[in-house]
Amino acid sequence: MIPYLNTPFDYVAGILGASTDELKLIFCFLISYPLAGILKRLPDDRPVLKNVYNISIAVFFCIGLFDLWGGLATLAVDAIATYMIAAYVQGPYMPWVGFVWLMGHMSVSHIYRHMENNPSAADITGAQMVLVMKLSAFCWNVWDGKQKQWDLTDAQKDRMLTELPAPLDYAGFVAFFPSLMAGPAFDYVDYHRWLNTSMFDLPPGTDPLKAPATRKRRRIPRSATPAMFKMATGLGWILLFLQMSKYHNSSVILSDYFTKYNFFWRVYHLHMLSFVTRMKYYGVWSLTEGSCILSGIGYKGFDPKTGKPNWDRLTNIKPAGVELAQNSHAYLGNWNINTNHWLRNYIYLRVTPKGKKPGFRASMATFVTSAFWHGFEPGYYMAFVLASFIQNVAKNFRRLLRPFFLAADGKKATQYKPYYDVFSWLVTQLAFSFTTAPFILLSIHDSMLAWARVYFYCIIGVTICSVFLVTPGKTYLQKQVKARSSKPELRRNESQDSMPGATLGVPSEPGQEFDEMVDEIIMEVKKRRGSGKGPEGPELRKQVEKMLVEKRDEGRDKEQ
Repeated sequence: MIPYLNTPFDYVAGILGASTDELKLIFCFLISYPLAGILKRLPDDRPVLKNVYNISIAVFFCIGLFDLWGGLATLAVDAIATYMIAAYVQGPYMPWVGFVWLMGHMSVSHIYRHMENNPSAADITGAQMVLVMKLSAFCWNVWDGKQKQWDLTDAQKDRMLTELPAPLDYAGFVAFFPSLMAGPAFDYVDYHRWLNTSMFDLPPGTDPLKAPATRKRRRIPRSATPAMFKMATGLGWILLFLQMSKYHNSSVILSDYFTKYNFFWRVYHLHMLSFVTRMKYYGVWSLTEGSCILSGIGYKGFDPKTGKPNWDRLTNIKPAGVELAQNSHAYLGNWNINTNHWLRNYIYLRVTPKGKKPGFRASMATFVTSAFWHGFEPGYYMAFVLASFIQNVAKNFRRLLRPFFLAADGKKATQYKPYYDVFSWLVTQLAFSFTTAPFILLSIHDSMLAWARVYFYCIIGVTICSVFLVTPGKTYLQKQVKARSSKPELRRNESQDSMPGATLGVPSEPGQEFDEMVDEIIMEVKKRRGSGKGPEGPELRKQVEKMLVEKRDEGRDKEQ
């Protein structure tokens, strides 16, 4: 660490009531802007210089700013080991070997962080979580480069690597400093195209006069304005967080005085705890996205008619999408977008055999990966499990209720649609305020105490709705929906169905996925049994379900 570096941060921390490391992290994000400005101005034909600059700044952040010698070694070990795995491990298990190594190593870091129990102290876990996404995707990109073209999707063809990158290019990708500490994550091809400036090639037939403006002979379009807007937005969120966290924090929810509030005030404070906590993430991700935009890697093309560039390549959060979400899919889908991308493309779709539709195996693998990736705090798992049941209820009730507020063609809204929108928004926000409380409080004791103080309103509501979904009431509503619709064959075209497996690994229909699990077990039993005699069809299914229930009950008895 640079001598006396902590002195100004300690002074400001005493005034604001924040920790020194938290302020240093914000400083890290802010100083990334002028440093990214320099990076952008390095000669386009000097990729070696860009790589060395990236690596140097990353080392400065880890050691000069945070004194994380062990953290820097952790990132280096992850990167070197992954490169060796991609280079020397042969066969279809190569990407999974890389994935297991990265997740296992990160799990050790999570355990150490849990044992230290100092959330405000800076450590390397956040940067390692970002690196796990980048490097596990890298392994799959290398694997795809060895496959036959017709076996790959268009997205996989675009991301594949036909040869290993040069070690220095790979190191620059790993150490890309604008996104080092908190993301966003991206694939190697994005870095490679940014490095050789092919990312900024004009599409064939494009009028050069319509191209985005650049400075001198530089190929990277001007990006200062959108970058500064992101920086201002991020700082605004951070300042709001620092001010409002004084009044809405976990100590308020857990204090004895909290019980003197009436029920509605308790729900309000629980909601504000979630909202204020999100402000911190809105601020951090906006700041890192802005520095990525300034460096040029956030470029996503341009409108050929207006010449206006799009800088949304690495967008990781859409605050308005979260805060105005009217269903669980929109809420989760607008949060941590790049993690959603990673889970969908490199877990959910990768565990699914070719030619088959993703089912229980894919959902469960994604769910477990997402949970382990976040860490081992019990609150994470409480939130994930409850969120899966909320997904199921929300998905079904959207299909059953929303059509009554639309015209028969399913497009035009009725005069009562605004009431439905407000109601669905309120339910969604309050449901996730309840659900995310354990994600903030972390421990089982504190989470259960917070839930109990609002009378478990979300769990009770989800239970009632889930019970309704197995009664004749659901069938009745389905018939009414079908009778109202002039185009019943198009009724399943819902936004919630468009991106399965993409919402942070939260299963959307636990009941259906349980049935799929049973079916897969039955198929495996039949395959192993061969031609031997035994129960068939419904009888075998009942035996499997009975076995699963017995195993679950045995586990509960042991815990008790």
